Amino acid sequence: MSDFHTIQQQLRDFSRARDWDQFHNGKDLSIALSIEASELLETFLWKKPESVDVDKVKEELADVFLYAFMIADKYNLDVSEICDAKLRINEVKYPVDKAHGIAKKYSEP
Repeated sequence: MSDFHTIQQQLRDFSRARDWDQFHNGKDLSIALSIEASELLETFLWKKPESVDVDKVKEELADVFLYAFMIADKYNLDVSEICDAKLRINEVKYPVDKAHGIAKKYSEP
């Protein structure tokens, strides 16, 4: 079993023990993910990137990951597979010879 599957099983067990599955639909999990991503952003607000509280970043980033894993689990998506597929798409969108050292989106002139 991969680490991703282990985490997803731990999340299932955690949620079921608390009878939270009734609240965990794709819409609400996505909203929660967005809120947690905003909390991650908040750790950087008005600070220099190098002065951020790394422990707070770890905590908020873990929340983002956990909600993302829960969404993947809800839709029976394999995290490794969908990440690999997206990386392959990005390799086509951003070929090294055109994207190296450039921060623009592929569709920008």
